[in-house]
Amino acid sequence: MTSAIELPLASGTEIAVRVTPRASRNAVVQEGDRLRVYVTVVPEGGKANAAVVKLLAKALGIAKSRLTLVRGQTARDKVFRVD
Repeated sequence: MTSAIELPLASGTEIAVRVTPRASRNAVVQEGDRLRVYVTVVPEGGKANAAVVKLLAKALGIAKSRLTLVRGQTARDKVFRVD
């Protein structure tokens, strides 16, 4: 269910994300100006964050290195910045 997400991706754009770890499948769903990201991995040792970055970058059609986690390292609500 990961399809291209239509968001403005200028440098410095911040993207609000709600993460659901331990989901049954990996998916990115757009809900207005917020994205919901479902990942199958557990939230231990940054594994879920790494999976979110990988999945989000693929959905946005950009390189993983262009996404920076700004807020929410250990929270379900996260904010990423496009560099």
